[in-house]
Amino acid sequence: MSGDKKIILVTGGSGLVGQAIKKIVETEEKRENEEWIFLSSKDADLTNLDETKTLFERVHPTHVIHLAAMVGGLFKNLKHNLAFFRRNMLMNDNILHNSYEMKVKKVVSCLSTCIFPNKTTYPIDETMVHNGPPHDSNFGYSYAKRMIDVQNKGYHEEHGCQFTSVIPTNVFGPHDNFNIEDGHVLPGLMHKIYLAKKNNEAFTIWGTGAPLRQFIYSLDLARLFIWVLRDYDEIEPIILSVGEEDEVSIKQAAEMVVRAMNFQGPVVYDASKSDGQYKKTASNAKLRKYLPDFKFTPIEQAIKETCDWFVENYDKARK
Repeated sequence: MSGDKKIILVTGGSGLVGQAIKKIVETEEKRENEEWIFLSSKDADLTNLDETKTLFERVHPTHVIHLAAMVGGLFKNLKHNLAFFRRNMLMNDNILHNSYEMKVKKVVSCLSTCIFPNKTTYPIDETMVHNGPPHDSNFGYSYAKRMIDVQNKGYHEEHGCQFTSVIPTNVFGPHDNFNIEDGHVLPGLMHKIYLAKKNNEAFTIWGTGAPLRQFIYSLDLARLFIWVLRDYDEIEPIILSVGEEDEVSIKQAAEMVVRAMNFQGPVVYDASKSDGQYKKTASNAKLRKYLPDFKFTPIEQAIKETCDWFVENYDKARK
């Protein structure tokens, strides 16, 4: 990607991954021929076709990173599957169709490992996305995200569009949503332990702590996203993840948060709460074929940096 000026529009630019991309672009990956525009939900309602079209006509992007989505943790998904499906379908369709109409050169959309079939063999890889129904707990979000892959193939086959997608594993880092009810597991644990420490109470973890997850630091994901935008030419999605050997249990992750926050009180597991999916181990073999030497931030260090950011920014953090 050299020569002409690139105007790169990032939807969901004020969220966890958008803020990470912004930081990496500004500190490590700045290029003179690239102008990056980071949008928040205040800039346009992407579920509204007219507002999305007006936005595209104003910005005239040459490239799009599509991060905007209605997202939430296990318990929010369980309650609102229909809303997750409808809002995300509208948003994705508006972004991709306007990208096609405005002749955007490349779109990279963000999927999630929860889109994979619930009943599957492990590790999961990019070829298995449509092999069976996703987990019941978040079928609305999962099917809406799967449809991006269907649309990418359709736009490529019918119109030659360079629309692709990435599938990150569990992302965490500064600017995450630390809401205990609606956030994802790691930021939720960080917020809980912060309050437990402040109020001199026990730290209660929902579930047994047994499920296994691959966590990716948002700054590592940002570096990989920028590489995909510039250098990954396939339409088929690519999993962006640490290796299978770096999978940890929720219990191990919680213990790292305990150490990072220097929590001295009792730790309790509430086994009456749902564990969700036991594991969704993903293969990063395809990524390693392209980037064999990419170095991920060690998880303990990444958790410590995120905890420090949360404590420092507690008043303005999303929670």
